[in-house]
Amino acid sequence: MSLTHAILGLLQQEEMTGYALKTSCFDQCIAHLWPADQAQIYRTLDKLVEEGWVTCRVEIQHDRPNRKIYSVTESGASELIRWLQCSQPLPTVRDPLLVQMYFASQLRNEAIIHLLEQQLAARHEKLAECKKLELTALSDQSASREQIMQRLVLELVIRREKTYIDWLNTAIDIIKH
Repeated sequence: MSLTHAILGLLQQEEMTGYALKTSCFDQCIAHLWPADQAQIYRTLDKLVEEGWVTCRVEIQHDRPNRKIYSVTESGASELIRWLQCSQPLPTVRDPLLVQMYFASQLRNEAIIHLLEQQLAARHEKLAECKKLELTALSDQSASREQIMQRLVLELVIRREKTYIDWLNTAIDIIKH
């Protein structure tokens, strides 16, 4: 996946500023899937405008700086549909903890357990953040297709965090004994 397609998908839902993309969408909705900082978002928006997939209009404001509002063009919507229909390769997992664990035999057990417990706390925090997201339940018959898709994604993220937590607990138990 690319940041390009995430931004196209978000702008397909509604036009917005780069700031709103960061604070309302990336930080609150999809940070658990694809994090992005403000600079990355603005660089990508500039490229999308150059590509003709997004337009930008300036909204004049007298009491504060002018706002750039971005929206998807027809060719941007077509690109999003094209990408949505493409099979994606399995992602390469780059997990620093797993690399640490691979070589951790050089450490004392207490140091390894400390690393694992820190990760366990972080995973519990991420799981709690995911559970706080208020998305429609899959069993809700009045849910829109968009709500169902978003809920399915969130369910996988929650399961992934629970699995990682289970693995961390198992690893800690094995190293303690």
